[in-house]
Amino acid sequence: MLQRAISPIRRRLDRAGIFLSGACAVHCLLSIVLVSGLGLGGEMFLSPDIHRFGLLLATLIAGVAIGWGALRHRVAAPFVVAMTGLTFMGGALAVPHGVEEAVLTIIGVALVSLGHILNMRHSHACACKDGHAD
Repeated sequence: MLQRAISPIRRRLDRAGIFLSGACAVHCLLSIVLVSGLGLGGEMFLSPDIHRFGLLLATLIAGVAIGWGALRHRVAAPFVVAMTGLTFMGGALAVPHGVEEAVLTIIGVALVSLGHILNMRHSHACACKDGHAD
């Protein structure tokens, strides 16, 4: 019973993770265009605090949603993919702002998003096997 109540929360966290990953990728691409192409918003768009906060938020959401799914379904792939993505995102904080940082971040958010998608698929597959929503 408790598992059925918790599952919608985990699905929402997976969806939030996918949305935030996409928003992060858009932010990276927009930052490059606006700052390098037009010379606008360098202080705001390239602030290291935005990237640190994004990594913290991504880590929390992925840790809860995907970690929860890995424990429940005993499938490591979503967790491994997402943690690899978080590693790329962390690596992006160690390089100077610019194309290298954007590439590392976009690879990272794509992998985190894929981890959330895999987590949702495994959740659905488990629900089909068990005969109830997970």
